[in-house]
Amino acid sequence: MKPNSKLITIGNNKTLILQLLDELVLFPRVKAIDWSRITKQTPNMKVGYPGQHLASLITGIEGARTGARGDDLKDGSEVKSCSRVDQLDSCKDCDHRVLRIEDCCPHCGSTNLKRMDDSKWLFAIKSEEELELLTQRIERVFLTIADYPEFSKGKFETLRFQAFEIWNGHDRHRHFKALMENYYRKIFLEHIRKNPNKTPAPKNFWPYSYQFYLCNPVKVFEAIVTNANSTPKTSITFYVEPDIDRSTLTPEPMPSNLLGMEEVRALADPANEYAVSALISSGKSFVDFQALARHKSLNKAKLSEILPFLDESVRSLVVLRDTDRIAEAKSQYRRR
Repeated sequence: MKPNSKLITIGNNKTLILQLLDELVLFPRVKAIDWSRITKQTPNMKVGYPGQHLASLITGIEGARTGARGDDLKDGSEVKSCSRVDQLDSCKDCDHRVLRIEDCCPHCGSTNLKRMDDSKWLFAIKSEEELELLTQRIERVFLTIADYPEFSKGKFETLRFQAFEIWNGHDRHRHFKALMENYYRKIFLEHIRKNPNKTPAPKNFWPYSYQFYLCNPVKVFEAIVTNANSTPKTSITFYVEPDIDRSTLTPEPMPSNLLGMEEVRALADPANEYAVSALISSGKSFVDFQALARHKSLNKAKLSEILPFLDESVRSLVVLRDTDRIAEAKSQYRRR
């Protein structure tokens, strides 16, 4: 998990990152919002190629001059980007489309809106060669995401940009390889067998999901943008220097409310008491956690109260699930 220092050739990274976000993403988006008020078209920012520029500045590694095909960075890293900003919303009362910048439905006037937050990273694997490339030959998968840190509160003036890394050759990230192999062998090939004339949708890799956290992604970058819809101001709140050994970084903590009853009961086994107890909230105990696990249904609020997060050690005690279910994107895939 040590980046190749010989390929780190871009310096002054933080200054360049701020400049890139302003010039390539944020200022054009503000203009797009202005036009959106007139045209009623979405100002949605496409983050595919900007995401690759951002990846180069965060890692300090230049692109490989390959465009949409071939290596995304000179060290062979695969860059994937997704944006949950300015997704198209809908009215819960009349099902009419609603722009993110609109506070009520333009058709019926309802404020009962369904705000969308479901963009994800897509991985297309169509052959054994592509599977081997992604899971064995590519060392680092670099994931960028733009979203709203206060989405649950219905606040859309603040944006967040983050970057995470997954290193295929490291045991810490072995579940990523398992997910991709499961998708190709259990979903893609099975779909082709049943429908040889129709190409299956790519693998959805959902940010902040159970599977995402089990892959132990390490965060290397975060920036917060305030007043994003009018006068953007960006602050870099977390940044890992390009040459730092990623094995020294702590993976993102996993919210316990992603667990199901099966995982809770597995963690409540007495053999796991030492590891789980270290994460239990003050005033609570492993006995309280075991009592929760004995219920017929899982009280997620109570679970979060007793055991807020799972660290890398504790989530190694649970297993992957839903690896053979196809719940993939319907749109045509293009590499970003």
